[in-house]
Amino acid sequence: MNSPESKPLPSVAVIVFNRFSPFHISVPSIVFGRDTLNEAFFELNFIAGEPGPLLSDIGMEIHPNKQLCELERSDIIIVPYWRAIDERPNQQLIDALRRAKGRGALIAGLCLGGYVLAYAGLLSGKRAATHWELEQDFSQRFTNVALDANALYVEDQGVITSAGTAAGIDCCLYIFRKFYSSTVANRVARRMVVPPYRDGGQAQFIDQPIPVTTSDSRINTLMDTIRRNINQKYSLDKLADSVMMTRRTFTRKFNKATGMSFGEWLTGERLNLAQDLLESTDLSIDQIVAKTGFSSVLIFREKFKERYEVTPNRWRKTFHQKPAPQNN
Repeated sequence: MNSPESKPLPSVAVIVFNRFSPFHISVPSIVFGRDTLNEAFFELNFIAGEPGPLLSDIGMEIHPNKQLCELERSDIIIVPYWRAIDERPNQQLIDALRRAKGRGALIAGLCLGGYVLAYAGLLSGKRAATHWELEQDFSQRFTNVALDANALYVEDQGVITSAGTAAGIDCCLYIFRKFYSSTVANRVARRMVVPPYRDGGQAQFIDQPIPVTTSDSRINTLMDTIRRNINQKYSLDKLADSVMMTRRTFTRKFNKATGMSFGEWLTGERLNLAQDLLESTDLSIDQIVAKTGFSSVLIFREKFKERYEVTPNRWRKTFHQKPAPQNN
């Protein structure tokens, strides 16, 4: 890999707008600025994406040191945020981004910044990532983009998009590794006290609600009973008998009441309990399997990985609640 002294530094342009997010513009500043490692690896500039003054949503003001014309010489262009998903950016910015892409610049949209790239047409026919809460809006608004709502970040033909707030850090570290070695990028991550690479995708952070109650009182009573005895084995025939229904009627009514099959609901309840136990206790995996009612450790691991894209052990390392330090 090239050292910073052997050739001109790659230039990074961070585009800022009115109502900017202080956190989102600080991420590329920390990753690509010289202060983190006390050494310059990139030439970092902040570009005014529109006429000023440029104020954040909490009243902070930024004074960019460059104008849009600077994009003509930037190797990396980052749109760190955007203020409104239904607002099309100004045409001057769109034209500048299109010209930059035409000459081969690497362009990244962090979080809502992906909307700016989509409005500019830079994601047409490409894969992209966005925050999981915006999946439906993004897909409906930009039908020619192949959205991967689980990915933390995606690169397709020199255009990179990332998911929510913290995924912007993952994405910027990824860009750093594209220009320098993983060893140097890992030094940046260590100084920031963040993992250099996170396993899994957004699935581990998505709120996946399980129905608590339904409009059917018999189904509600049954669900409450099962929750209190989640570690037991259940058969559809016995459950149907307990609510005085045929198996076929029970299956139909349960699906109508909850929007899912009984097996799907039960697995979801067991996984929710497993999450809580992994986060709040030091129980072994075998003990968690016994408490949640999975038939084996293997089945539990498979179901957990299928739902959340990470292993139970990785989940525990990420979310385990450490006891608060005691003051003597």
